[in-house]
Amino acid sequence: MSKRNALVALGGGPSPVINASLLGVIEACLDYGGIGEVYGALHGIEGVLCEELVRLDAQDPAELAKLRYTPASGAIGTCRYKLGKDERAQEDYMRALDVLAAHDVGYFFYIGGNDSMDTAQKVSELARERGEGLVCAGVPKTIDNDLGDEERTLIDHTPGFGSTARYWAMLMKDAEEENRGMCVSEPVSVYQAMGRKAGFITAAARLADPERRMPLQMYFAETGHGIEDLYSNVCSGLREHGRVIVVVSEGFDVGELREARDGFGHIEYGASDDTAMQKVVSHLNRRGLSVRGNVTGQIPGVMQRNTSICRSEVDEREAYEVGRHAVKVALEDGTGYMATILRDCSAPAYKVFYDKVPMGVIANAARGLPPEWIAEGGIDVTDAYIDYAMPLIGEGARVLPGCGLGGLPDFARLNLGLLPRKCTDYAPVNHRE
Repeated sequence: MSKRNALVALGGGPSPVINASLLGVIEACLDYGGIGEVYGALHGIEGVLCEELVRLDAQDPAELAKLRYTPASGAIGTCRYKLGKDERAQEDYMRALDVLAAHDVGYFFYIGGNDSMDTAQKVSELARERGEGLVCAGVPKTIDNDLGDEERTLIDHTPGFGSTARYWAMLMKDAEEENRGMCVSEPVSVYQAMGRKAGFITAAARLADPERRMPLQMYFAETGHGIEDLYSNVCSGLREHGRVIVVVSEGFDVGELREARDGFGHIEYGASDDTAMQKVVSHLNRRGLSVRGNVTGQIPGVMQRNTSICRSEVDEREAYEVGRHAVKVALEDGTGYMATILRDCSAPAYKVFYDKVPMGVIANAARGLPPEWIAEGGIDVTDAYIDYAMPLIGEGARVLPGCGLGGLPDFARLNLGLLPRKCTDYAPVNHRE
């Protein structure tokens, strides 16, 4: 009996370590020996629908190795294309199955978050109904760390979060020096962190200062604070310290925003006319401060999900291993599971192990920052959050291997020549006028 092929695709926003998971899937497929050729879909599920597939197992090994430390999704691309649930969307699902069948794909690996797991689960169910024997497996990814349940029984943390948390810890170290030096003119510095409904990234600012010496205030979507609460807290902070650093979640309630939305229907703050940071800065300057000077604001934006130099070695290693584990789950347990990372709380030091959970459970599970990790008053975190997050950011300054001219990183550049098409041309449903 001939070996069936595998296909891997990325879904949703990128992360600093998403390609480490991609490499883990590729290498595990090659190592386990029960899989034929390994394909990649360019730009996620859109590449499947448009039959834009490439060979991954035939790449230059040196370029594949670079995936381990290549950030974001430039290697094979991702997308925010949402396969819906209505009757019209069935065309896309049938098309995806037809493309996979035409290329004898028996294993479909999808790296992504809730929406991606929902898509992979639906593909798995329809393939089973058609008797096609397709095995679908998920690989977790999201910098927001909002995948799973607050008790962390489904997954402890998601690949990408540790590196983004490290980014914010490093950024706040720099922000403290800036604010300390400029406070006579710019006493309040406002920063906006990613996280629509979950405050894990905002909370990571505290990792720069676990002793709580900085005049830092954090505003999470979970607390229900509004902009007037923020103003009152900032004024109190100015009276006590003479300066304040504010970090707001992008989903912090500042009133009405002129919002742009992505293909999943989520607010795309980086493309919106208004942002939480802009609203906060304008409001504070308009109301006036209790000390001399102005409020300034910064939005790191997508840099927090693609900056390679802040990649956590812990995050990179776990992203790779959970990608490998997804292949093991697919071969040993069959279709419909997502690989997971769980913490071994019985170990004396930080230690994880890898498990699985049905994709349907993850597709409908979303968590915020647990209430017990938010300090009294709602603008700081407890020591329990610090104990949870600090091991994820790793230790020591990062030196990337394979540096090119000027010591700059040399990222993976794969051969993206398309496989010959075996299906008719197709326009994804959401792209039609």
